[in-house]
Amino acid sequence: MTRFDDHRPTWRRAAAFALLALPLLAGCDDKPDPAKPTLEQRLLQDLTPNREFKGELNGQPVHLIVHDCKVYLNEADPESTTGARRWTKVLEPEFYPSFMDCQRQSLSRQGKTVEAIIGEMAMGAGGCCATGGRFRSTNGRDWKEQ
Repeated sequence: MTRFDDHRPTWRRAAAFALLALPLLAGCDDKPDPAKPTLEQRLLQDLTPNREFKGELNGQPVHLIVHDCKVYLNEADPESTTGARRWTKVLEPEFYPSFMDCQRQSLSRQGKTVEAIIGEMAMGAGGCCATGGRFRSTNGRDWKEQ
């Protein structure tokens, strides 16, 4: 005699399934992603004196930061009605067809100019640097390679 007629109540099967599935669902909490740091937070994090320039160039106050081989200028936000400021990227190394790592970066006053030294090395390569160089600016916005 076959037991095709033996049907357990559906609720028992559902309860057994739920008990088996609960441990699997316990680790499925959706934790909110931590807030990504703003550009300003990233720029100011671990800032060292040789990576920041605050001073006057051509009689104008200038604030520059070099971070990850890119130079940023702090300037008035033209879209703001409250006088807010923003960071604008004003210098970065030329494109190189490889994954790059920043090896050298600094800012310093040189007479009436500010000098930026940036250098990136291709991953897996030796020595420095595949891109970058020594640049000077008289206003913090326009740069000339030396």
